[in-house]
Amino acid sequence: MILETTALRYNYGPGNKLKFPDLKVAAGEKIALVGASGSGKSTLLNLLSGVLPIQSGSIRLLGRSYNDLKPIQLDRIRADHIGIIFQSLNLIPYLSGFENAVLGLAFSKARRAKTEDVAHVTTTLGRQLGLAPDTLKRRPNELSVGQQQRVAVIRAMLGCPELILADEPTAALDPSATKKFISELSSSIESSTQAIIVISHNPEIIPWFDRVIRIGQE
Repeated sequence: MILETTALRYNYGPGNKLKFPDLKVAAGEKIALVGASGSGKSTLLNLLSGVLPIQSGSIRLLGRSYNDLKPIQLDRIRADHIGIIFQSLNLIPYLSGFENAVLGLAFSKARRAKTEDVAHVTTTLGRQLGLAPDTLKRRPNELSVGQQQRVAVIRAMLGCPELILADEPTAALDPSATKKFISELSSSIESSTQAIIVISHNPEIIPWFDRVIRIGQE
């Protein structure tokens, strides 16, 4: 089991108490978490990634409980075992697409050790996602939104982290581009070692996932 959560709750204050369904996520699973704006989708992603502290309930990643870990240990767990595709993408503007893509390896010796030929693996994954090597030489402002998102996917995937978390990855894409992107993202997952959780309000992504879990406010 890659990820398990139990009785997760998060309280932002009176009238804004979030309750999340229990999750059990195995290797190879592709899960969509859907819900309306304000339902707590991004809060859940931040809890799963260890960015937000747990107020109530528990999270276990690869058998390790977040409740037992110090913040610095959570940082290491996140760097080594979680790839995150942010809604805002968080690409560094003065770096090329390639440099942005490999940046995560600089923060994780474990992921770097699993990537013998970084240039080859990066360009190969880029091709799988529809990015030519020359495209990866460009800076983010020279790339389309779709190309920027694919760079963000490569950054999340390099080094084969066991859990991929994606926060509204299709928010800026039209329906045609959404289908193409989700299909490419889904096919990039290594079924024997990885799982993906995509958080979205877009029902068009549902056919690409093994399970759809709806979340809402308590």
